[in-house]
Amino acid sequence: MSSSSNTNPNNTNQPAENPGLISSHAEYIKGAAESAIGSISGSHAWTTSGEQDKAHARASLNKATQNRDPATSGYGKAEEIAGKLTGCEGMKREGAASAAKPNQE
Repeated sequence: MSSSSNTNPNNTNQPAENPGLISSHAEYIKGAAESAIGSISGSHAWTTSGEQDKAHARASLNKATQNRDPATSGYGKAEEIAGKLTGCEGMKREGAASAAKPNQE
């Protein structure tokens, strides 16, 4: 097993950044689901927990995307669609940017 699988020794903004980006998206989706369940069921605790998870995920996403170039490290249309489904403006923006600028070397 390579010890560099979760690190980024070359500072290329790829492997080290993606786990934070993916986990932040997952946390946002989880928060959106919790918030929706809270709204439907009338549970203030679920709604509050969901909103807190979404806020934390937004902060993590902002940090993970500060130095990210969507043209080279984006998830394209899939990310844009996931953003539309979850209401995450950042995902929509990043996905649209990476879909519009295919990686051509």
